[in-house]
This record gives sequence, structure tokens and C-alpha cells, in this order.
Amino acid sequence: MLTLNDTVSLQDAIKSYKYCNSLTEYSRRKTITVNIGDIPLGSDYPIRVQSMTTVDTMNTEGSIEQVIRMVESGCEYVRITAPSVKEAQNLENIRKGLRARGYTVPLIADIHFTPNAAELAARIVEKVRINPGNYADKKRFEIIDYTEDEYQHELDRIREKFIPLIKICKEYGTAMRIGTNHGSLSDRIMSRYGDSPLGMVESALEFLRICEELNYYGVVLSMKSSNPLIMVEAYRLLVNRLNSEGLKPYPLHLGVTEAGEGEDGRIKSAVGIGTLLEDGLGDTVRVSLTEDPELEAPVAASLISRYTHRAEQAKPIAPLAAEALPFNPFQYSRRKTREVYNFGGHNVPRVIADFSHIAVEQYEDLRSVGHFYLPVPDKWKMNDIGTDFVYTGTRPVPFMLPMGLKEILDYDVWKTQNDRDNKFPLFTLEEFEKAEVKSEILNIIKVDVSAPLAHSLIGSFTHSVLLLQSQNDHAMPEMRRFMVDLVQKGIDCPVVIQRTYSSENVDELSLFAATDCGGLLVDGLGDGIMLSVPHNDLALAKQQNSIAFGILQAARTRMSKTEYISCPSCGRTLFDLQETTALIRKRTDHLKGVKIGIMGCIVNGPGEMADADYGYVGIGKDKIALYRGQQVIKKSVSAAAAVDELINLIKEDAKWFEPEPIEAV
Repeated sequence: MLTLNDTVSLQDAIKSYKYCNSLTEYSRRKTITVNIGDIPLGSDYPIRVQSMTTVDTMNTEGSIEQVIRMVESGCEYVRITAPSVKEAQNLENIRKGLRARGYTVPLIADIHFTPNAAELAARIVEKVRINPGNYADKKRFEIIDYTEDEYQHELDRIREKFIPLIKICKEYGTAMRIGTNHGSLSDRIMSRYGDSPLGMVESALEFLRICEELNYYGVVLSMKSSNPLIMVEAYRLLVNRLNSEGLKPYPLHLGVTEAGEGEDGRIKSAVGIGTLLEDGLGDTVRVSLTEDPELEAPVAASLISRYTHRAEQAKPIAPLAAEALPFNPFQYSRRKTREVYNFGGHNVPRVIADFSHIAVEQYEDLRSVGHFYLPVPDKWKMNDIGTDFVYTGTRPVPFMLPMGLKEILDYDVWKTQNDRDNKFPLFTLEEFEKAEVKSEILNIIKVDVSAPLAHSLIGSFTHSVLLLQSQNDHAMPEMRRFMVDLVQKGIDCPVVIQRTYSSENVDELSLFAATDCGGLLVDGLGDGIMLSVPHNDLALAKQQNSIAFGILQAARTRMSKTEYISCPSCGRTLFDLQETTALIRKRTDHLKGVKIGIMGCIVNGPGEMADADYGYVGIGKDKIALYRGQQVIKKSVSAAAAVDELINLIKEDAKWFEPEPIEAV
């Protein structure tokens, strides 16, 4: 929720809800071209892939070898940290070494806190990235009540520090990314605009306006956050503000910062990045995973690949003007629906596991979706991602289901069942219209977005939930268009998002489903998820279930497990980030709803952990600082004891409980 003072409001800042070319027709936002070495960036060129090295920048040969691996994996730009002048100087050795081996990949210097390092790097590499939150400001987490004169004095101070870099970039033809991070907004921005997307946008615009005054246009913009909702809202608002202020349409660098590792990191990245790509926003993508950087590029390329031919492959969708949106795309609000059984209203979104291709024959078959039968006590147990419903189609489960699980059957089969309290029907729209028998509790109606909703049925949705499907390559905007139509027609029944995928590739499934479903959830649309891949593999069913819950968590609509906000590591990292993240996850992954930030250095914490409950931050060799929120609690803990101390901190707050024995789950 925005926290703004009385002098600034979101509505004052925006002229309309417009932030992209079209909400229904795929069309990339038109941008200027920014030349970065011999690989230009902008809407006239393909969406570019980039990543960042993790080797110490002073390790010249190690950096060169890693850059080459990254290029071979698909990176078109490579970013390298330059936290001080000595690292900035060594960028020249790295660049020369790469050129000597035939690699001309553009290099980007990543700068925090040190304008002199940025000014040196701008003479060496093709692009510099600065963070407006810490380029000219130091963060003390203080709220300061500025007068207008005092605030202008601060802007003049920024101008004085920033202009030398602009002049160097103009002289050397060096591009620049002005990259705002949600977690590192300056105290000055926080004091005036709060911890908000508006604050993120204004932080970048303060620097961008200076660039335009000096006729420097080689700028790329980013609005990164570890929270995909905040990230999406900030990018949308940025585009809106660029348009309304008459600033140039600069290219956008997309990324969810500190996304984490594995499936969760991929899902969180796709919810943020994919949502914006669907609307034609974004010109370069970096997926920030706590993994080796050469593993990031294929994930980014997979996200991007869906849009290469989207415009010509997508089916036409009825136009929707931004002004007609019944929700604010810059500030989250959930579509208001009536409560039907445990769907809609104030209920969290539900998960339906599609078992229509899998015969459930024994208790053990339900382990894949989080329901476990314990023979010795003769009882059922459900873990944190136990599915809410199982859709079995034409094959009813032959035994009594556990209390936390209900069954959905095709209508023709359901009407032959005696149990009407725990089994519910799935209708086609035609079946529902003609059916003489319906559930008095819950009816699921399968609707394709391309079929007009019969007005004669509106009055009979009292105990009904729509299962929304689309065959369109441009499915997310088509589904959004349909749900906007529901709002405009006053139809308040809950809607479950159902997506079918032909691929059994788990990486692709997690990315594509997180984009299609997460994009709708970010807009407050959707009361449940059902993912379908025709198969009879229980192992894949388990992964589908995990992906569905992961999407809800990434979209901040249903917290079902521990969340890790871990940086992807870089040359500043002071410990083995991947190993430490794995260890912390192993000890804490049973703490439902707790958010833990794991940061390689002080640059990425505590600000970057703005969304975390607890933080683990490297501050020196073998030294860790532990945080509660953004407040440091223990300043210098040995790495060997730091995980135990983190757990003790969680225990002090009464948020710790012992994990259940493995046999029980």
C-alpha cells in the first residue's frame, strides 16, 4: 500500500492508466535506440539477454573465463561489479583479455556508492549502471521532513555529483542504466514518497531529467524489486510518467531482484518479468538466480522466446482501453467476488490438481499433491502445499478423501454419485444451461474466453465458479479482457484460471504458467489456479502442484511456505552464497510465511531485503550481520555460527517451530 505525504498522491502523478500500446493486441512499446558496444538496445531490435558475473572482479582470468561461459550460454551483455576504483581499473584488463580471445560482448560496470569508480569505468566499458538510491546519497533509515527549499538543495547536490559522469558518458559514447531498486531508496525519497512504486519512479526521474537537460539520451531504465507486484507496478508507472512528462521513451531493463534459486526463483522472476512482457514492455532481461550466472541466460531466453512471433500467432481480442480498466494497474486491488463455498470473497485463491489423466487408486497416489496417509495412527496429514481440490474427470476416487481435500468430477459422472457434500460437478456452459440437477454447494462451469457469456445464465451463478480457459497464444490478456467484462457486467462469481500446456518440461511449465496465471493475479484477477498437462506421471503431478502454490506465493496472494530473498551473487559476495542459501533453506523451509533475506554483501542488504522478516548479510571475510527487518541485531557473527544464531533470532520472536518428523510427511 502506498505511503505518501499529503503533498503527493498517486492520482496527482498520473494522467491516465495508459502504460502500454495495447492491453489486448501484442505490440512492443516503441523506444529509442541505445547503442551499447556493437549490440544496440531498443524496440527495433530483439529483446536482449544479460547476466552478471560472480567472480571477484580483481580475479582477471577467472572473470574472463566466466564471461566466456556466460556468452556461450546466451548472454548478449555482461555486467561486472565495480565497488571501488581498483575494480573499475581492472575492468580494462578483463576487457582486453576478452578481446584478445575474440569476444566483443559489451561489458557493463555495476556501481554503488562510488561516483569516482563510475567515472573511471565509463571510460573503459560500454555501459555503466548506477543506482540513484545510493549514487549520491547514504542510507541511514531516517525520516526527514524537508521543506521545499531543503529538498531542492538536495537535488542540486545530486546534480553536482552526477553531471561529471554524464559528460564522460557523452564523450566516450558510453551508455548508462539508471537502475532503481525498491530496497535501496534514499532516505530523501522515502521521506517524501514513502516505500512505494511512485518513490521508485521519482528516484529514477530525478536523475533522468538531468540527463535530458544535458542532451544525453543513452539511458536504459529499470525498476527492480524482490516483490513482483511492486516491480510490475513500478515499471508500469514509469512508462506512464515518461509519457505524461514528455520524456523520451527509453528502453527498459526487466528483472526481479534477489529472486532466489531453483523453482521458486524462476517462478518469481516469471511473474514479474512475464507480466510486463505480455504487455509489450521490456527490451532486455536479466533473471537474478542464486545460481551460476551461465544458468540465468537460458531462463531469460525461454521467457523472451514466447514473444518472438506472438503478434502474428495471437488471435484477435476485443480492444480494451486503459481508461476502461476497473482496477488501478499501478496499485494492487483484488476483484470483488461473492463467496462460493471456499472460493472468492475473502478466501485465498484455491488450487485444483488436474488428475483427469491419472487414475487415483490408492492412498499413496495423493502424496504427490500434499496429502499423506499415515497407516500407524490411521489418519491423513496435509502439508503446506496440500491441494484444495482434485479434478478426476470420469474416474471417481474409490475411497473416502481426507478432510482437507474435495473432488471435482465431470457432470455426467457426478450426477451418479451419492456423496454431494465432498464431490462437485464440472459443467460445460451448455451442460449447465440444460442441467436439471446442480450442486447446492458448488458448481464449476468450464468457459472458454472466446465464447460469449450467456446473459440468461447470469442469475443462476449463485453457487457457481467459472473455470476460465483460453486457446489463444495471447492468453493472459484475453483472460484479463474477459474478467474486465465480468466486472463491467456486474457478474461477481469467482473465477479459476485454467491453463493447459503440451510440454512436460518442468522449467518451461514453471515459467509459462507463472507468466499466464501470475500476470492475472498481479492485477487482482483470479480466485484459483488449475494447471493441466496431459500425462499420467505422479512425479510431474507433484511438480505441477508445487508450481501452482509457488505462483500464488510469488503473486503475494497465498503464502504457503518459507520465502527466500537471496541475491544472485557477484564479485562483492563475501561467502559461498549458493551453499549458504541451501543450508539455510534446509534448516528453515518448514516456516510457513516467514521471509528470509540472504545477501552476499552490505550493498545488497539491508535495503534489498526490504520485504524480508530476517536477514543474513556478509559484512567481511567470515563475518555475518543478522537483521530483523531492516534493523541489524547482531553485527559480527562468525559464518560457522551464523545460521544457528539466525534460528535463535527467529525463536526469540516466537516464529520458530520444530519441523515434523520426515515419516509424517
